[in-house]
Amino acid sequence: MTIAPAGGGFARALDLVTRVRGVRGAMLVTGDDGLVVAEQLMEGIKGPAVAALAASVARRLGRAMETAGVGATLFWHLQAERGALLVVPAPSGLLVVAVAEPEVNVGLVRLELLRAAEGVG
Repeated sequence: MTIAPAGGGFARALDLVTRVRGVRGAMLVTGDDGLVVAEQLMEGIKGPAVAALAASVARRLGRAMETAGVGATLFWHLQAERGALLVVPAPSGLLVVAVAEPEVNVGLVRLELLRAAEGVG
């Protein structure tokens, strides 16, 4: 795993997520432009591409949820053939992102993403 230069608080927040069995990486991403703030990713995961996807989906989903009148998103989970992308927005505007294997315990990842989001404000 690689860790981008960032404060110790960011590394600790990502550690919460990456310790879950089946998680292949975690990232902190700016919600508005998809820049990587911090990452802990296994080899082969394309961090910038994941960050751009997460930010793009977050913006579009946010607009759709607002239009529907149901409020802001608290957690979302995209399941794909070879894995999953799980995201929790932090109060600071950062997105806490997990890249996981298909059989990951989604509930446990969600719990750790929420804890991480609290830790990064």
